[in-house]
Amino acid sequence: MTTYDGNDSGKVALITGASRGIGYGIAEALVARGDRLCITGRNEDTLKEAVERLGADRVIGVAGKAHDEAHQALAVERTMEAFGRVDFLVNNAGTNPVFGPIADLDLGVARKVFETNVISALGFAQRTWHAWQKENGGAIVNIASIAGVSASPFIGAYGMSKAAMVNLTLQLAHEMAPGVRVNAIAPAVVKTKFAQALYEGREQEAAAAYPLGRLGLPEDIGGAAAFLTSAQAEWITGQTLVVDGGMFLNAGVH
Repeated sequence: MTTYDGNDSGKVALITGASRGIGYGIAEALVARGDRLCITGRNEDTLKEAVERLGADRVIGVAGKAHDEAHQALAVERTMEAFGRVDFLVNNAGTNPVFGPIADLDLGVARKVFETNVISALGFAQRTWHAWQKENGGAIVNIASIAGVSASPFIGAYGMSKAAMVNLTLQLAHEMAPGVRVNAIAPAVVKTKFAQALYEGREQEAAAAYPLGRLGLPEDIGGAAAFLTSAQAEWITGQTLVVDGGMFLNAGVH
C-alpha cells in the first residue's frame, strides 16, 4: 500500500501503462508526494486493483490500449473532468512481442511495436499539450530504455522504438519549451513481468553484470520520474537519464 502523508501537491499526473511494473512504481512515487493521478492499462480488472491499492480517493483509472486514439482522448478527457488539470504526463506504456535477429523481423510486428511504443506517446503528448500544458506548463517523462541507446541483440525492434522515444523527447523538449520540460528515462533490466524473460531462472547471473550487484526495481524508476517532474529539475529538459545500476561502466576496455 502506498504511504500518503496527507499533503496535496496540487499537481496531477497522467501515467500510461501503470497498472503494474514500472508504471505502477512511478504512480506510487507520485501519489506518495501528494499528486493526484489518472493511470491507464489494458486490463480493466488489473487497473481497478491498482487504483484501489494507490487510493481511489486520489487516483482514477481509464482502461484501454495505448495506441488507440479514442482511448488517448478519453484518458485526457477523464483526467480533466476529475481533476481540472494535467501537469505531468508519463509515457510508460510499451510492448515487446518478439525476440530474435532483426534480419528476420516481421515488418508487421515492427509496425505494432512502433505504434504502441512511440506513436502512442506522441498522441498522448499532443493531447495533454492542448488540454492543459500549452497554457499552464508542466513536464513530460518518456520511458525509454538502454536498448535505445546501445545495440540490443534479440530485442532489436524494441531497441529501435526506444531510440525513437529518445529522439521524440528531444523534439518535444525543443518545441514545448519554455513552459513544458520533456525528459526521458532509460532503464536497464527492471524486475517486472514485462522483463521477466530477460532474467527468469538466472537472476543472480543477470545481476552479476551490474556493478551495483542487482537488477532494477520499479521504485528505482519511480524515484527518477518523481525527480524529473519536481521543482528540483526545473532547469533540466531534453535529457535522457540512464538508470542502469552501472551497467554501462562495463562497456569499456577490459
